Amino acid sequence: MTNLLFLHYITPSSIALSIGGLTIYWYGFTLALAIIFALLVFLYLGNKNDLRVDDILDLATWLIIGGIIGARLYDVILELPYYLTRPLDIFKIWQGGLAIHGGIIGGLIVTLIYTRSKKINFWKITSVLVPGLAIGQAIGRFGNWFNQELFGRPTDLPWGIPIDLFKRPLGYENYNYFHPTFLYESSLMLVVSCWLFILVKNKKVNDKIILASYLIGYGLIRFVLEFIKIDTTPIIFNLRWPQLISLIMIMLGCYIVYSANKNKKAVI
Repeated sequence: MTNLLFLHYITPSSIALSIGGLTIYWYGFTLALAIIFALLVFLYLGNKNDLRVDDILDLATWLIIGGIIGARLYDVILELPYYLTRPLDIFKIWQGGLAIHGGIIGGLIVTLIYTRSKKINFWKITSVLVPGLAIGQAIGRFGNWFNQELFGRPTDLPWGIPIDLFKRPLGYENYNYFHPTFLYESSLMLVVSCWLFILVKNKKVNDKIILASYLIGYGLIRFVLEFIKIDTTPIIFNLRWPQLISLIMIMLGCYIVYSANKNKKAVI
């Protein structure tokens, strides 16, 4: 508990370093760190599962490109009125605005295209990819803290985080402390990554189950956390847009589990 309390007393800056005309943002730094850790885990597990290093590095390069493009396009579509008036802001990814759901979609598309072109087993690749992805998400979420964005409802809990007045949504100007949803998601994704590691180590587990576990795990986490978030997003059927996408992830994961067990190849 004590380790969490420091968040209660720190209002972070989005800028990590500024020298002359060079400005390094914490969001970009945490994103780079997340990519590095995800790649290292991907390389480690890929090597343990007899995948060629060249294939891993090639796919990783395309995943970074496809994931960032997908994450940005997703955010631009959701915030289209804003970006129509400020089109140059589309390229300022270091300031935030990378939606993980879009990154996942972009990454899956890239992986599917790459594995088919190289005639590599899609399920085997994704099984060693998602543990690193989960760790990358756990690290990358700290970028939201530095940007003071995507926080939750006001709270009196001792680990509530302070938010600058100009960062608070309309109607919340008189509240000082908010739920650190970035920390909740980061911690839970570390748990998911540990579970995925266990599955990967168990050679009897069908590769499909590992991808399904990620989709279901992250889908559930994001679905629940969206109930306490207060950022603006489209509301459909009384659910926030990320919750609908999360439900699709959960249903897709469940279908993959059903498909794997139907073929009597999966051991959970």
